[in-house]
Amino acid sequence: MLTRDEAYALLTKYNESEALVTHALAVEAVMRYFARQFDEDADYWGAVGLIHDLDYEKYPEEHCHKTKEILESEGVDEDIIHAVISHGWNICIDVEPTRHMEKVLYAIDELTGLIHAAVLMRPNKSIMDLGVKSVKKKFKSKAFASGVNREVILDGCEMIDMELDKVIQWTIEGMKEAAPELGLAGE
Repeated sequence: MLTRDEAYALLTKYNESEALVTHALAVEAVMRYFARQFDEDADYWGAVGLIHDLDYEKYPEEHCHKTKEILESEGVDEDIIHAVISHGWNICIDVEPTRHMEKVLYAIDELTGLIHAAVLMRPNKSIMDLGVKSVKKKFKSKAFASGVNREVILDGCEMIDMELDKVIQWTIEGMKEAAPELGLAGE
C-alpha cells in the first residue's frame, strides 16, 4: 500500500509545475469521493489519483511508460502501477483499465480539467455553487478547453455504467471537498 504522504512525495519529486500538482490533487479528491460512494478504500483510490500523471512533466512523450519504470524502481506494487498507467489506455499505452477503480480514473481524469477550467471562467471563481448544467454546456462546446478529450470521458462513463450527468455531479462534489487546495473556493 502506498500512503498518501508517499504518493505526494513521489508526485512532487517528479513534478514542479503548480498546474500539474493541482490537477493531481483534483483527481485525488475525486477518486476519494467516488471510492466512498462505492464503499471502497478511499486512501488507495486517492493515492492512485495523486500519482496518475507522475511522469507527465518530465517525460510527456513517454507518458505512462516512464511512470511504470519510475514506480517499479521505487518498489511500488504492481496493482498500483497497473491502475496508474491504465488511465492512458488507447491514448498513449495499451494497458486497459480492468478494475472498477481504474475505469473511474479513466472517466474522471479529463473531466477534472474541464470542470477546473469552467470554474475559472466564472465571475466568483467558485466551484461551491457550480451545477451540472453549466458543465454540460462547456462540455458540448468543442472550443472550450479544447485539449480535453470528451470521447475519453464518455467512454469512461460507459465503462463504469454511469450517466454523464451523475459522473459530472460526483466529480464536482469531489472537487468541492478540496476547493481551497485547488484554488476553487472563490474570491
